[in-house]
Amino acid sequence: MNSTTSPYRVIAVCTGNICRSPMAELMLSAAFAEAGLADVVIVDSAGTTAYEVGRPIDPRAARKLTAHNLFSDRHVAREWQSDWFTERHLILALDVDHYGWLRASAPDDESLSRIRMLRSFDPALEDGDPLEQGIEDPWYGGHADFDAVWDQVQAAVPGIVRYVQDAIAQDAPAADRNEAGTVAAPAR
Repeated sequence: MNSTTSPYRVIAVCTGNICRSPMAELMLSAAFAEAGLADVVIVDSAGTTAYEVGRPIDPRAARKLTAHNLFSDRHVAREWQSDWFTERHLILALDVDHYGWLRASAPDDESLSRIRMLRSFDPALEDGDPLEQGIEDPWYGGHADFDAVWDQVQAAVPGIVRYVQDAIAQDAPAADRNEAGTVAAPAR
């Protein structure tokens, strides 16, 4: 992040951008809003392929999100754009194939440093191998598979929020920090 006036940008990446990554996007957006960071953090999502470009979220993912009062009716699937390597501060791969694809596509070391497995923020998996941190594609399954995606993403959300809070605090001028060293939420 170059200045405190620029938003911190997070992107979740899966294959087609209709199941896992939009679920993560909406779950993270809600968590950042709850943490008082909606004005300084932007979350979006994309797919590594063009298979689903232009399509809405999978109805099973939408149903799971709606059950938690998260609404996905505006989601339209899109494909990853290479300039996002420099425009996003944190790039979250949902499974190991996305992680490998992103790392192979990264143009430089700085871009590589922005790529993380989403579940690397889950305390139960944070020290694990990326091969063990994937979230399987629920598209081939049923409602239970979307429940599993919800649970796996949810376990990582608090760690992602803390990571972004710390990154913002490191970039903030001392005058914007509270006594705990974190950035105070913007006035509403």
